[in-house]
Amino acid sequence: MDSLDRVKVLVLGDSGVGKSSLVHLLCQNQVLGNPSWTVGCSVDVRIHDYREGTPEEKTYYTELWDIGGSVGSASSIKSTRAVFYNGVNGIILVHDLTNKKSSQNLYRWSLEALNRDSPPTGILVTNGDYDREQFADNQIPLLVIGTKLDQIPENKRHEVLARTAFLAEDFNAEEINLDCTNPRYLAAGSSNAVKLSRFFDKVIEKRYFLRDGNQIPGFSERKRFGGNTFKSFHYD
Repeated sequence: MDSLDRVKVLVLGDSGVGKSSLVHLLCQNQVLGNPSWTVGCSVDVRIHDYREGTPEEKTYYTELWDIGGSVGSASSIKSTRAVFYNGVNGIILVHDLTNKKSSQNLYRWSLEALNRDSPPTGILVTNGDYDREQFADNQIPLLVIGTKLDQIPENKRHEVLARTAFLAEDFNAEEINLDCTNPRYLAAGSSNAVKLSRFFDKVIEKRYFLRDGNQIPGFSERKRFGGNTFKSFHYD
């Protein structure tokens, strides 16, 4: 089997928000029956067809790096995680829709991964004064995903989703809300699937193509891939 060009996408968020379940769903198209806590980092691979259905279509590996979710501020914790942040091409920020604190902590996660030293100046989901300029020059594509949508009562969903919509606006990112125990939320042709594909396309473009659409010199020609084999490995 020919090797494929690849991109690296971090999956960040607090412990318990469902990152491992999300990654399993994205890569295996299956529900993770018995999720466990991630220690260090777990990596799974999704096969993505860039610009599917167009003359530019090409198959890539998208490595999803599920980073252990301790949000502690100890320098030892951050320095350990920093090893996994090298060479990142995209970031998926994951929060639990039933846990407001996990939404607020996405600012810390993003600033840490983007190697910013200054702390957030505010928290948009509670007081509306978050400083968006901290992300104004960010060139790494971001995607915000809210999990556990099924656990929000129908009469509360509008209120919760209106509140969390500001997250995506702050990060200049698209937003997907879903239930990781139900694959239909990412069914082919759905709005969520379109957003996800658009995100991965953007990650690939940033990694391999210049802004004017020309290929970077030395970029390999298209390689063919037979079958949909996924790989999974762990770092501790």
